[in-house]
Formats: sequence, structure tokens, C-alpha cells
Amino acid sequence: MDMLARMAAGLCVGRVLMLLCFSLSVVSASEGDEVQLLLKLKSVLETPSTAGVFSSWRAGDDKCGFTGIVCNSDGFVTEIDLSRKGLAGTLPFDSICSLGSLQKIDLGDNLLHGNVAADLRNCTSLKYLDLGFNSFSGKVPDLSTLSGLDFLNLNNSGFSGVFPWKSLENMTDLGFLSLGDNPFDVTSPFPMEVIKLEKLNWLYLTNCSIRGQIPEGIGNLTLLENLELSDNELSGEIPRSIARLGQLWQLELYNNSLTGKLPLWFGNLTRLMNFDASHNRLGGDLSEIRFLTSLASLQLFENQLTGEIPEELGELKNLTELSLYSNRLTGSLPPKLGSLADFNYIDVSDNSFTGSIPPDMCKNGEMTDLLMLDNRLTGTIPATYASCSSLTRLRLSNNSLSGAVPAGIWGLPNLTIIDLAANRLEGSIASDIRMGKSLAQLLLSDNRFSGELPEAMSEASSLVSIQLSLNGFVGKIPSTIGNLTKLNTLDLNGNLFSSSIPESIGSCVALADVNLSNNSLTGEIPDSIGNLPTLNSLNLSNNELSGVIPSSLALLKLSLLDLSNNRLTGPIPDSLSIEAYHDSFDGNPGLCSQRLKQFQPCISSSQATTHLGVILSCFFAGIFLLLIVFAITMYLKFRKKSNSLKSVNSLWRPDSWNMKPYRVLSFTQREIIDHVRTENLIGRGGSGNVYKVVLGNGKELAVKHIWASSSGSLRSHRSSLAILSKKSTGTPEYDAEVAALSSIRHVNVVKLYCSITSEDSHLLVYEYLPNGSVWDRLHESQKMEMGWDVRYEIALGAARGLEYLHHGCARPIIHRDVKSSNILLDEEWKPRIADFGLAKIVQPGPGGNWTHAIAGTLGYIAPEYAYTMKINEKSDVYSFGVVLMELVTGRRPIESEFGENEDIVRWVRGNTSSEKPLLDLVDANIPDTLKEDAVEVLRIAILCTANLPTVRPSMRMVVQMLEEAEPISLKNVLVDKVGENSQQTEEKQQNTKPSS
Repeated sequence: MDMLARMAAGLCVGRVLMLLCFSLSVVSASEGDEVQLLLKLKSVLETPSTAGVFSSWRAGDDKCGFTGIVCNSDGFVTEIDLSRKGLAGTLPFDSICSLGSLQKIDLGDNLLHGNVAADLRNCTSLKYLDLGFNSFSGKVPDLSTLSGLDFLNLNNSGFSGVFPWKSLENMTDLGFLSLGDNPFDVTSPFPMEVIKLEKLNWLYLTNCSIRGQIPEGIGNLTLLENLELSDNELSGEIPRSIARLGQLWQLELYNNSLTGKLPLWFGNLTRLMNFDASHNRLGGDLSEIRFLTSLASLQLFENQLTGEIPEELGELKNLTELSLYSNRLTGSLPPKLGSLADFNYIDVSDNSFTGSIPPDMCKNGEMTDLLMLDNRLTGTIPATYASCSSLTRLRLSNNSLSGAVPAGIWGLPNLTIIDLAANRLEGSIASDIRMGKSLAQLLLSDNRFSGELPEAMSEASSLVSIQLSLNGFVGKIPSTIGNLTKLNTLDLNGNLFSSSIPESIGSCVALADVNLSNNSLTGEIPDSIGNLPTLNSLNLSNNELSGVIPSSLALLKLSLLDLSNNRLTGPIPDSLSIEAYHDSFDGNPGLCSQRLKQFQPCISSSQATTHLGVILSCFFAGIFLLLIVFAITMYLKFRKKSNSLKSVNSLWRPDSWNMKPYRVLSFTQREIIDHVRTENLIGRGGSGNVYKVVLGNGKELAVKHIWASSSGSLRSHRSSLAILSKKSTGTPEYDAEVAALSSIRHVNVVKLYCSITSEDSHLLVYEYLPNGSVWDRLHESQKMEMGWDVRYEIALGAARGLEYLHHGCARPIIHRDVKSSNILLDEEWKPRIADFGLAKIVQPGPGGNWTHAIAGTLGYIAPEYAYTMKINEKSDVYSFGVVLMELVTGRRPIESEFGENEDIVRWVRGNTSSEKPLLDLVDANIPDTLKEDAVEVLRIAILCTANLPTVRPSMRMVVQMLEEAEPISLKNVLVDKVGENSQQTEEKQQNTKPSS
């Protein structure tokens, strides 16, 4: 028995040893496999630029010592952390997820790309996944098997498609969820799956294509510390249940369409430090805000808030940022505002605040921005801000402030703009301004300032704009003004300046606009002004200037020249004696001109003796010429009746036409009229006929011709240029509009050279654009396969042209007929906005922007025309959105396929709401590799065509969004150039590194 027992015991021990050996061999093989899996990951991601990251990843070495790798006590890999390493490539999740003990993957903030394979679902042990800030493509795979996750960050990773919200249902331990800033194709209602994640403390769904209301269930997430839902399509009211989120320190809801008041008990969020609900449609007052005692940043600008700012805001000890501009707030600002914290920023502009400026917002010397323009503030500028050296922007214009500006403000070292225009301020500019080395804009117009300008002003060498009009400044313009070599605008209009214009002004080589009118300036016009290379506007009218007009002015190409009402003498240079400057010299009886009829002709002493004889000879010759002209006229009238229009040339009478140039011309009116013939006709339309004119020097022009009947009405039906022609009967409104339109100077707006009018005919002379219109190239017989790069450049260029009309002109211009046929293309396919016949200049003040007829073209007209005749720039934005849809889809604005009473906007929305991928809407002629880029522009088009005008972006925002949507192919061109330059430099340094 003992022997048997011993044998049995030995057998058991042997089996145990065998099992132990087998187990050890399995562990060893598994560890070896993990090394191979990591080396495969290295082979995919390693490049010369990232070689240092993987220098420790060598076969035969302990994998637990690899950079970014963490192992457990058994030697198995549990963490991969290679964030912010500049890695590029496509992730091999089949290998990564074979690491059976892997609990953490952190590959955020790299350059990873490609699709994320469905193999990711095999990482079932994961607790932490961070793929944020990369350049992936395609959809997010199903994540439902990753039920153990407590951290998920896919923010700004490039994913598209539809996010698999159902995947979140099983992630009951999830505490951190960040999915924002991804171009998901289809908007979805607020995901109810999120409401069930009761352990969440961080929720970031900004720019995540979510629409509809925020559910009341959001209040169940009581552990939330950060909630960010900005840049979506959320609507309705902020749910009352949000007041239950007592741990919340940050709440971001900006750029949605939220309405209603701040909910009752919102003040319960006593830990809330940052609250941003700007750019919504919130109303009501700020009474709940007074209970937010931890508040550090409050951003509620661009809403519809009313009432007063609670006095308690002045007692907040942490408040450093306050932005409430563009609301309807009233009352006075709390006097203690900003005095208890390191206050940094305030913008309460565009409200109706009264009372005085709180004096202690820069008490701790941290304030950078003091912005309170467009209110009704009174009192003086507090002296405390004279020592606020941190201040960069001071904007208090359009208030009722009075008294003197504290002297120290002029010389604050970091101040870039002093905007105090349209107040009742007085006193003089202190010599302290010499210390304002950062000052770029000095805007003091329409005040009661007086005294002389200090010579020290010329030491503020960063000045770009000086606008001091409508004040009481006296004395001379500083002789050292030429030191301001960056100066672009000098406006001293409506003061009491005397003495002469300093010759040194010619050293201000960046000057574009000079207005010294309505002063008492004497002496001669400095010859040096003619040397200013970028001068566009010169107004010296209503002074006491004398002497001759310098010949150097003839070298300038000015859109505005006004020397009227001075004491100038002598000849007007021939190159300035053009119709564009017709009124520029009035009120100078000592001037003469050989070309301008309102002035005496310039004659020499030798000519004076024969002058009378010449006059008599001319008189009789004129009589003879009139008889000839009369005979020709009668003959031409007869021909006109027998043949309605053979050519405009059939009406040629030198004295019957009036040419008004808007640019320096290289042709005569006769050259134009001679070429407006039937054989040169290139287009017909409701606006009249269009002719191509080729001048003797080869220059090509486009001439639009509109006939007016004897009664003054037009034969052509009511359309853009027809309306323009109808106005050309000489009404002040027409003159004002044409003057504004003709002064436009932008690379993406068609050039209008001149108008030529007679009693019954009107010609507009434009630059000729050889590649026709966008409509022609997309839809008509001239249709061609335009690559996406060309379409994108057309979209961006046209947007920049409209942005200039809306934001770049002194008074915004609304085009009112934006469409693809009014976007013309030059020989390099660069676009020009054309046909301003329906354009309207925005009138200041209420009631100035109504129209009595629907303007525009069917398919492009904004929906608000159905219930209001009031127009604004957002009408153009809608029409431009339709053009973007044409460029992306290749479809016309109205097609039978869309259905009855449907257009391209409803068609796109209908397909979007049915969850059809936006990629399916892209023109089939656009390669698949570029369709994602086109979808980005289609999303912008959808924003532009929102039903509510207030929701649509401005053209400035549209340009910015289009610039951000630059196609990858164009970016690669830039990258290649940079790469080439970089490589050449490195080769010179004998340290070549291939571009990533």
C-alpha cells in the first residue's frame, strides 16, 4: 500500500509538473505573440520622422519597456499610449485587439487616417479609448461590444456617416464621452441613449449634427461636471431639469436656435464657472444669473435678452469675462463690476445701457478689452483706466460720454484701438500718444475735441487709421506726419485746421484714403501727393487752397477726387478732365480746361488776338454742322421706324449721347457705339441685348444695351438691367446707386467701365468674361465637366465677392439676384459677381430697406419674401446657398424630378431627413475621392438656406467656412510645395528626412 501510495503521489506530482510546464509554455508563447503584434503596429506607423518614438521597440527586448507600453504584473500589455507623437497611417486593429489584456488605447492628437475597421469591436477588455484629433474617414464602427468603457474620446477625428448611438446602451460605466466636431452626414435627434449613462461626468457633443430639443432627462445625469452641446441645431427651451446638475462647472450651448427664458431654478448651479449660450434666440431677463456665485465667464451675446444686469454681478469674486453684446438690455451697469476679480474682458455693445462706466474693472491690472459701443452711456471715462497698461482695445463709440479723455489713455503701451467716435467728448489729444507704440486705429470723429494735434502723434508709428472728422481741432497738420509709413486712412474732415498741407504727407506710402475737406487749409497742394502709390480717394474740397493743380496728380488712379470750392488756378490736367471727375473742380473760378465744358478753355497770350476770329469761324461752322446733323437725324429716324433695331450706331449723334466713365478709359464712346451691331450680338434676355466689342487694340468688352420707349417705360420686361435702365432717367436715387456700384473695386466683382446714355437708349460697358456663366457651364449647351477643385474655387471666389458687397463697402450693397447665371468666369475660371440691376444699397435707420416687388429669380428667392417685403443681406446668403447646391449636385434649382412646387433646397432637405447619405447627392461627375470635400460645401449650403434669416450665417462666416473646407487636393498642392522647400533645405544641411 505504501508503495502504491508513493507511486500514486509521484504520478500526481508528475502530472502537476507537466501541467505547470505546459502552462509556462503557453505564457511564453503568448508573450512572444504580443511582441510580434506590437512590432506589426510599429511597421505600420513608423516613419523617418517618428523613428525616435519606436527606437525602443526592438525584437528580443522586453516589450514592457517599449515607449508608450504598460504591462500588468503578469507581463501582459494593458496600455498603449502613443498620443501626440505625430503618427501617421492606418491602424491595424486586427493586431491591436489581439492583445487580450489591453485596457487602454490612447492614440489621440496624431495624423492617423483611413477607416477604423470593425475589428475594433474585438477589444472587449477596453476601459479607455482615445482616437480624438486625427484624420480618419468613413463611419464609426459598431462599438456595442466595448461595454466596459469608462472613457471614450472620438472628438475631431474626421468621422462621417451616422454615429451608432445604439452602441452606447451597454456602456453603463462610461464617465467621459466626447464625440464632437465630426462631420456626421445626417442630423439626428438628441440621442436618448446618452440620457441613460448616469455615471457621465463629461459630455462633449459640440458640432455633432444633433437637432431638436434637449430632453428633460438630461437632469438625470447628476454627476455631470461639463456639458457642451454647442454648434448644433438644437431648438426649444433649455429644460428646467438642467437645474438638477449641481456638479456642473461648465455649460456650453452657443450657436443653436434655443428660445425662451433661462429656466427657473437655473441659479441652483452654484458651482457653474463657465456659461456660454451665445448666438441663440434666448429672451427674458438675467435674474437667475445673480445666484451663480462661482461664475467666471458669462457669454450670452447675440440673443434677445431684456431687462437689467443684476446688481449681484458686481459682487462676483471670480468673474473675469462678460460678453452680452447684441441684446436688448437696459439700465445701468453694476458699479462694482469686475472690481473683485482679475477682470479681463467685457463686451456689452449694441444694447441700451445707460449710466456711467464702472470705474474699477481694471483694478487688478488684467483687463484687455473694454467694449461698450452703441449704447446710451453718459458721464466721463473714469481716470482709473489711464493706468490700465494691459488694455488692448478701448471701444466706446456711439454713446453720450462727455468730458476730457484721461491723458494716460492716449499712451497705453498695448492699446491697438481707441474708438471714441460719436460722443460728446472734449479736450485735446495729449502728447502721451507718443508712447502708444501699438496704436493702430485712432477713431475720434463726431465729438467736441479741440486744440492742436501734437507733433508727438507721429511717433505712434503703428497708426493705420486716423479719423478725427467733425471736431474742433485747430492749427496745422503736424509736419512730421510723414513718419507714419503704415497710415492707410487720414480723415480730418470738418475741423478748423489752417496753414498748409505738409509736403511730408507724400512719405505716408500706404495711404489709400485722404479726406481733409471742410477746413481752412491754405497754400498749394503738395506735389508729393501724386507719389502715393496706393491712393484711391482724395478729398480736399471746401478749403482755401491756391496755386495750380500739381501735374503729379494726373498719375493717380482715383475712384474719388474732390478739389471743389478752393482758390485753385491754371489748367486742369488733361488726364483729370474726364467725366468721372465732372464735379471735382467746381467752385474754383480760376481754373481752365480744354475738355470740361463748365470751365473756360485755356488760351495762351498769342492765341488771345485771334480768339474772336476763331469764335466767329466756329459759330458759322457750327451752324453748318447742325444743318448736316439735322438732315442725318431725320434720315436715321426714318430708318429706325422701318427697322426697329439694326444697331445702336444708327442713332449716333455726338451731342445726343452722354458717357459717364467710372474707371480710366482707353476708348471713346464712338468706338463702343460703332461696334454695337447685330453681327456682334452674343446674348439676348429680358434685360436687353448683350454685344461683344473688340477694340482696335484687341481689348474685349461686353456692352449691355437697353432701349427705353418715348414714354420712359422699357420695352423689355421687368428684370435686373431693365430696372437699372429705367432709373437712368436721372433720378437722385439712380445717381446715388450707380455712383456707389461704379466705385466697387474687387477681383470677384465684374468691372463696370462706363455708362453711355441717350434719350431713349442706355449702354453699360463691362469687362468681357470669355468663359460665360456658371449656369452655362453646369446646365446649358456649354456644359463641361468641371473638376471639384474648379467648382470650389468658383464657390470661394463668388463668396468673397458677396462678402465685399455686404461688409466691405461704406454702405452694404444687397445684390438681390444672386444666381449661377450672374456669376461669370474669366479666362482662368475665376468668378465675377455680375448684373447689379436689382441691387439695393442698405439705407441707414428704420424703414429704409423695404421693397414693393419680389426681386430675384424663381428657385433662388428666399422664403421670407412670401410674408415680408423687407430685405437684408441674408436674402443674398440664401440665394448663394442655392448656387452652392448647384455646384455640388450639378442640378438646376428647379427640376421636374423634384416634384410639383419643389426646388433644390427642399430636395436636399428631403433627402437629408430621410437619412440618405449626403454623398449620394453629389454630382456623379465628381470623383469619389473628392466627394467628401463636396459634402463639406453642401453642409454650408444647407446652413445658408435655412428658413429663418437669423439662422443663416453672414457672408463673412460663409467665406470662413469655405476656406476651412478647402479640398484635400488643394491642400496637398500646398503641402507638396512646402515639402519640396523643406526637403531642399534639409538636403543642404545633409540631414534629409522624407516628408510625412
